Amino acid sequence: MRQSNGYIIVFSLILTVVLGGLLSGVSQVLGPAQKKAQDLDTKKQILGAIPAEKEKLSAMTPEEILSRYSEVISSEVTNYQGEIVTTNEKGEPVVAENVNIEKNYKKTPENRLFPVFKYNGGSEQAFILPTFGAGLWDAIWGYVAITPNMETVIGVSFDHKGETPGLGARITSDDVQARYRGKELYDNQGDLVSVTMVKGENTPESALGPNKVDGMAGATLTANGVNAMLENYLGYYQNYFEKNVRNESMTMNVENNNQ
Repeated sequence: MRQSNGYIIVFSLILTVVLGGLLSGVSQVLGPAQKKAQDLDTKKQILGAIPAEKEKLSAMTPEEILSRYSEVISSEVTNYQGEIVTTNEKGEPVVAENVNIEKNYKKTPENRLFPVFKYNGGSEQAFILPTFGAGLWDAIWGYVAITPNMETVIGVSFDHKGETPGLGARITSDDVQARYRGKELYDNQGDLVSVTMVKGENTPESALGPNKVDGMAGATLTANGVNAMLENYLGYYQNYFEKNVRNESMTMNVENNNQ
């Protein structure tokens, strides 16, 4: 039997309300679990920038990872001018782990917030800095661990949203990430030059020098994205280091992180 237009409209409205309610309910139920999973993944990536910590992660439970993070990581937030930011415009506390790097990336650097993570593993200390940029197909991001004197890379942890498997996606591999260890961020004149991934692969170490790493065959555009990402973000943090670190000894008082 043919239904009237009114019946169809009312039925559609009811169906929309019911489905909307169901989706809202599912979101509320799954929301906390998703937030917990994202928090765990972020902290794994931060710890993963330290080679000694990365080796342990695969054998650790989520609870052990969060506990380890609290033991060895403290954090703060800076702005582009290098000033420490403790509250937002509403007077609410600003927590480094809650700063969304991707959303901040859409702002001009002068208006972004920049988290700083301080690692204290006892015999080893480091600054761990988040980075974000564009690869060949989509977003790329990572964490770079550098020595307290800001001169040398200790390790990196890269990830991506849609780079080509076997090519650009190799930035997540241990082999590629290990190439950055021990590389220098400054040239002989004391200028920040970051670390550059060269074009092509199997370049002899003697031809790379202290500021370059071997490339990835067939993934030049992804490598260019990584290069730009590192150069940009290391530059953004320079004011923080000049104001808070360079002329002082590094303080690594790690407090329990309850966020």
